[in-house]
Amino acid sequence: MDVTEPREFGQLAGKTRSRAVTVDGSMTASAVGSGGVEVFSTPSMILLFEQVARDAVQEHLPQGYTTVGTKVDVKHLSAVPVGEKVTISAIVDSVEGRKLIFRVEASDRLGPVGKGTHERLIVHLAKFMEKVSGKYGG
Repeated sequence: MDVTEPREFGQLAGKTRSRAVTVDGSMTASAVGSGGVEVFSTPSMILLFEQVARDAVQEHLPQGYTTVGTKVDVKHLSAVPVGEKVTISAIVDSVEGRKLIFRVEASDRLGPVGKGTHERLIVHLAKFMEKVSGKYGG
């Protein structure tokens, strides 16, 4: 299958996934080095956005294909302390050839925590790794 064919991946529009996590010490701004506070960090939120977006489409891709993150544009709206549960959601908002654009959201029991967009590119894993290896002479 040629992944440059937009019609091949249009069926991914609308695919969604959510995951609930409890904020622990490893997810805090202090732990990841993004600040000196013991609250849910922006880098941890972004990591979860990427994971949930990947999971929303991975099972629908042909064998040997995956997605890689290419862009993140999010706002962190509210602090969340350790011990609180956060629900992370991603939905494929649009498909442009091999590019998937997700709408991502995070919320806790009190309301919105973060939101934005995340882009991922569909790649053939072996070809992708061959290109990376060739770039670095490996």
